[in-house]
Order: sequence, then structure tokens, then C-alpha cells
Amino acid sequence: MKLKRIAGIGLTLKIIIDQFKEVQLFVSGSSSFDLSNAINEPLTGRKWEYELFPVSWEELENTDGYVSAEQQLENRILYGFYPDILKNPGEEKELLKQLVNSYLYRDILAFSNIRKPEVLEKLVRALALQIGSEVNYNELAQIVGVDKNTVVNYIDILEKGYVIFKLHSFSRNLRNEIKKNKKIYFYDNGVRNTIIGNFNPLELRQDTGALWENFLISERLKQNKYYNTNAKMYFWRTKQQQEVDLVEEHNGIISGYEFKWNNKKKVRLPKTFVNAYKAKEIVIDKNNFREFIKI
Repeated sequence: MKLKRIAGIGLTLKIIIDQFKEVQLFVSGSSSFDLSNAINEPLTGRKWEYELFPVSWEELENTDGYVSAEQQLENRILYGFYPDILKNPGEEKELLKQLVNSYLYRDILAFSNIRKPEVLEKLVRALALQIGSEVNYNELAQIVGVDKNTVVNYIDILEKGYVIFKLHSFSRNLRNEIKKNKKIYFYDNGVRNTIIGNFNPLELRQDTGALWENFLISERLKQNKYYNTNAKMYFWRTKQQQEVDLVEEHNGIISGYEFKWNNKKKVRLPKTFVNAYKAKEIVIDKNNFREFIKI
């Protein structure tokens, strides 16, 4: 059963489950904030929840094979992993445009009761131009022309709609660490590139490094969720601009990752970070990225 705008669906599902013990329901919905609000209270103790993201690199490789997936790497960084995009090569731009217009700007607006669609559009574009960089809600409010609380609310809606996700800063015991900032990434590179209207080849872009980072972190997130690793994901930076692209904490072990599209010289993570947290240091590039996004 796919939910859209069915009034009282949570109570209806509860009645079906309680009265028809032999019936097993699979309920899906594209808008988590609407779905969770509708069913959480009526179905307490009666449900299992699953998150389904765009196709993962592992699923692509298992379906198309290692060689075919390797040949698609740049296209996946540019056009993303939505099923229709994978099934219709050559039509990616038009299909992504339809996806963004129908889901991002129509369904999210309808489900969330956003009263200023033009503000949402400006905010999404501002976020798309800042992937891989720390975001400041006060600055975003100035860019978009609204107050900070509106920005916070709209970002929360975009998170619940599985358009974006946040990484918080990692901080434990160093005085000069950035403690409260955050980065925002897109679940799908294709959606992000559609929003800014740029599908230029990677060698012609100024944001190739940011796209590579977004691709890797979103793929790692999928794997951590699907395999229930309980790993926590952060970024790390000091006031002196020392930084680590991704910090992962898993079973008490801290690992720091640096992402390089063209890794022409040896790269090391900041000693301050490695020594303070006895962290593993790992550089991810085109030669070893599968080890990182296939847990």
C-alpha cells in the first residue's frame, strides 16, 4: 500500500492489523514527515520502519557488474542514482527536472504547508551551492531574505523529505575545535546538479571535489543505514582551518577520512586530530573508493 493523502490512515492500518491477524501490510510513502505523523501513534508496537534511499553503488555493481559500474562512475556523480535515471540513459536531465519539480517543489510544498515556495527554491539553491562547506543559518537567512527560524524550519522539512542530510562537527576535548557548525549534503547528486542547472563534465567544473565528497558521504550513509552499523558520522575542523572531511565513530574507534578526486600527491590528515583521538587516517580516491562505500 502506498500512502499519499489518505485521511486517518494510521487508525485504519491499526484496525486492519488488529482485526486480520493473517494480513501483513507493507506501507510506503515518499514523505517521511507526513507518513510518520500519520502512523506513529496509532501503530506503536505494531510496526517496523525501513528507510529506502536512491539506489546504492553496491546495488548498481551487483546488478550491472563491476566493469559496467566502473564505466558509469562519472555519470553517477553527475546524474545520481534514482531508478528512472539508471534505466533511461540519455534522458537524465529531463527526468531529473521532472523529479525535482514534482517531488521537491510540489509534494513537499503540499505536505509541509510551506507558504512561501519561492523561499524554499532560494534556500535549496543556496544549499546546493554550499555542499562540502559549513553552513551558517544566519547567513542563509540573509541570502534567502527570511528570518533564521524560517530557515531552520525549511531545512528540517527538506531533511524529513529525504532531500538533504546534515553532518555535525566532531568535538571532544580540543579548545580550538569548531563545536557547533554543520555541513549539509544531498542524498542524490543528480538532484543537486538539477537545482543549480549544471551537468558539465567533471573536468570542466569548479565543484568536482565537492561532488565527489557528496557522492562518497551519501553512499557511506546508505551503507551504514542498511547494514545497521550504528556508526556515527561527523566532520572535524579547527579555528585554524585544519579539517577532516569525514569522521566516523564506530565501537569506540575513530576514523578520519580525506576525499580526493585526483590524488596526485601523498595526503595526510592533521596530526592534531590523529594524535588527540588516536584516529585511523584513510585517504579515499578513485582507486580505493569501493572499499569505502561497500561495507
